[in-house]
Amino acid sequence: MSLHQFLLEPITCHAWNRDRTQIAISPNNHEVHIYKKSGNQWVKTHELKEHNGHITGIDWAPKSDRIVTCGADRNAYVWSQKEGVWKPTLVILRINRAATFVKWSPLENKFAVGSGARLISVCYFESENDWWVSKHIKKPIRSTILSLDWHPNNVLLAAGSCDFKCRVFSAYIKEVEEKPGPTPWGSKMPFGAVLAEFGGAGGGGWVHSVSFSASGNRLAWVSHDSTVTVVDSSKTASPSQLKTEFLPLLSVIFVSENSLVAAGHDCCPMLFRCDDGGTLTFVSKLDLPKQSIQRNISAMERFRNMDKRATTEDRNTALDTLHQNSITQVSIYEGDKRDCRKFCTTGIDGAMTIWDFKVNNHSRAAIFGVLFSQTSEIEIFHVFLCLYSESRSFYPGSPDHVKKSCE
Repeated sequence: MSLHQFLLEPITCHAWNRDRTQIAISPNNHEVHIYKKSGNQWVKTHELKEHNGHITGIDWAPKSDRIVTCGADRNAYVWSQKEGVWKPTLVILRINRAATFVKWSPLENKFAVGSGARLISVCYFESENDWWVSKHIKKPIRSTILSLDWHPNNVLLAAGSCDFKCRVFSAYIKEVEEKPGPTPWGSKMPFGAVLAEFGGAGGGGWVHSVSFSASGNRLAWVSHDSTVTVVDSSKTASPSQLKTEFLPLLSVIFVSENSLVAAGHDCCPMLFRCDDGGTLTFVSKLDLPKQSIQRNISAMERFRNMDKRATTEDRNTALDTLHQNSITQVSIYEGDKRDCRKFCTTGIDGAMTIWDFKVNNHSRAAIFGVLFSQTSEIEIFHVFLCLYSESRSFYPGSPDHVKKSCE
């Protein structure tokens, strides 16, 4: 893993280019900074300054190499690089509240923008006027949209909002794409149709992040009530929910068809697994705690340290995690949602961390390389049983034999 401290300011959001040599970040203001990797360092090469309100979302299209941004100024811009200069193209959002999130579709012929206006703007390019126009998805959204994610078929769109609901909409636009085929989520998909709706029945919290799996059959989301939820459209319509004992998670992403990584206010990425039966389990934290070095210091030195910090007690406020404040976003750095090998996190501490991660769907033993150095014997035993129940053919012997050998 590698840690880089970009700024002292929080990193609100980030996006990578196709080959992961450049990253676009928002330093909690109206600007977007683009950094390019030079050896082991990151050098700032561009600043995008068209917005006049805080940037709330960035996404970088890997094929067309275009950046889309949205902000609290109720605007969105599509940026294209011409002769080494990034130039913006106007987007007609038609919203009267802040834009909150933006995401390119897989084919990059449209993108979706969530907002505080209780609607989603699905935008596509209109060549006659050289701008991006939008269609609105309004009903039955009752609050601010916080997160979006596209289905691999380029038509279905998942949205998480502050009304405690996670919904799957159809974002089919006949002007830019062919009529979609049937999916496990539904077969009839006129624009704006609600194909699924989850949550909000007497509990829950704001849905901070949503993510489709690589196949598009599974959908995961994390809420402000510290829950993680996964639903499999190909098997059952009832979601599998796990109430965690952690602080609320702010971002979630699939790293394989059965595994997902989430992070948030606990400043540490966490691994969850959903087996073929739909059971969702917490596996482990993926951050190795730093070892604190204890040494004997004199009473005078201890007094000087307290005097410097203006405290009455000698306290160490540093966390045992690499990130020293909440993680705001998780993204895939190497691989894809089917087989992620590295993922990236950015946080309020202004830091960016790239994590090595290996989960092979054909050999579940690869996951132990991440876990054995970080978990207790009880946790390892729990992980072993979870993986064994998913693929009995990988572990020889009967269940009793396996349990006895673990003990």
